[in-house]
Amino acid sequence: MDELNEQRQQRIKKLDHLRQAGVAPYGARFEVKDRAGLLIKLHGEKTKEVLEQEKIPCTIAGRVVALRRFGKAGFAVLQDGSDRLQVYLKKDLLSEQAYTVTEQLDLGDWIGVTGVLFRTKTNEFTVEVRQLTFLSKALRPLPEKWHGLTDVETRYRQRYVDLIANPEVHQIFATRSRIIAGIRAFLIERGFLEVETPMMHPIPGGAAAKPFVTHHNALGVDLYLRIAPELYLKRLIVGGFPRVFEINRNFRNEGISTIHNPEFTMLEFYVSYADYHDLIVLTEEMVSSLAQQILGKTVIEYQGKPITLTPPWRRWSYHQSIIEVNKLDPAVLGDRTQALAAARRLNVPVDSDASLFNIVNAIFEETVEPNLQQPTFITDYPIEISPLARRKDSDPSLTDRFELYIAGREIANAFSELNDPLDQRERFEGQAAQREAGDEEAHLVDEDFLRALEFGMPPTAGEGIGIDRLIMLFTDQASIRDVVLFPQLRPEK
Repeated sequence: MDELNEQRQQRIKKLDHLRQAGVAPYGARFEVKDRAGLLIKLHGEKTKEVLEQEKIPCTIAGRVVALRRFGKAGFAVLQDGSDRLQVYLKKDLLSEQAYTVTEQLDLGDWIGVTGVLFRTKTNEFTVEVRQLTFLSKALRPLPEKWHGLTDVETRYRQRYVDLIANPEVHQIFATRSRIIAGIRAFLIERGFLEVETPMMHPIPGGAAAKPFVTHHNALGVDLYLRIAPELYLKRLIVGGFPRVFEINRNFRNEGISTIHNPEFTMLEFYVSYADYHDLIVLTEEMVSSLAQQILGKTVIEYQGKPITLTPPWRRWSYHQSIIEVNKLDPAVLGDRTQALAAARRLNVPVDSDASLFNIVNAIFEETVEPNLQQPTFITDYPIEISPLARRKDSDPSLTDRFELYIAGREIANAFSELNDPLDQRERFEGQAAQREAGDEEAHLVDEDFLRALEFGMPPTAGEGIGIDRLIMLFTDQASIRDVVLFPQLRPEK
């Protein structure tokens, strides 16, 4: 019998002993009146004498994460969320049944206790337990050296163990929740309506990505898990909602990396009568105010480097950034032969038969993106890589679009929306031709969306912000898997 099975069998024996003593090893309701963190905050600085005088009662519950026994007494540490508090278990202060429970305790068990706050001889803030309720028996031991668990495979695959072992992980996901709540409040305060759009689409659209395919038995059709909610949100603008947003789950059948998860969270919002310049200001305000609200500052540290989120942020055009970073002649970006030669000289991997705009975009992604550490709006993207954005009035080969980069990665994508249905049809058809040529990420022609545009969409600006990447930035995490509770992994062997 291996060690794990042996320990499990020992714990099952203790479970039987509890039942024989009349104790339910998997208890029912327990009224928690106090939280460990709040008790520490309110009373943790009080002296031994003050605590003895005030005799502060409390009732808490939690998981046993430390246990020391000696004679007819012992100490346990209860973990309550991300906070921990020591409890003192003494035979003279407990009922016979409650003391029986203490004898059957293991690390990982859940208990509820009622008692008074005091300080031990070593001055440790502690609950002197007068009543004890057993709540749940853990049949599996916590992993060896579980304090500060670092094994990545275990942390991601068994997030529940990670949350037990690493209280700071609790804080990351608590911060995640606060960020999403802050975004929601920010937008609602500015007149946005929160909406929900379909997660299964008859035609994938709104982004360049390979979708996941499923089948609807009742309808007898294949559907696609959404890669973006964009086209449905713009249908709502057509329908007369002037400001809408959705905090949504998207699915893209692509590679997995430190910044890519096939299932991810995105904020998308749309504003009638606005353009992308309005969204630049709104984005600066949203992100900087969130940093102040959540972190208490707008100059933060990410992976050892300071990031200044205080507005205004840099604006830099797409072509100009490539020219300045690589010291290129502007003519290079307009000539395929010269662009291909420049890519080779810069060690940028591109196919010899790649189109001009794909070569130029590869140079941008390889040489410019990694250098965008401070918040930077890259603007004026070519129309070939912006099939849903409005053409620039001053240069129809470019679009009214920006992407926001922070710490070398894209955080947001926004543009003045294309509301000309004939232009949109032409671009869809161009994308469809690319798809037929083998580009699995190119758009299909969405006839219903084109029909919606023909009913008339007002001038509109729209934006998508990657929530997971924003949370990585705010919590100083290098991998997206550290801000997703249950990231996608290969099946266990």
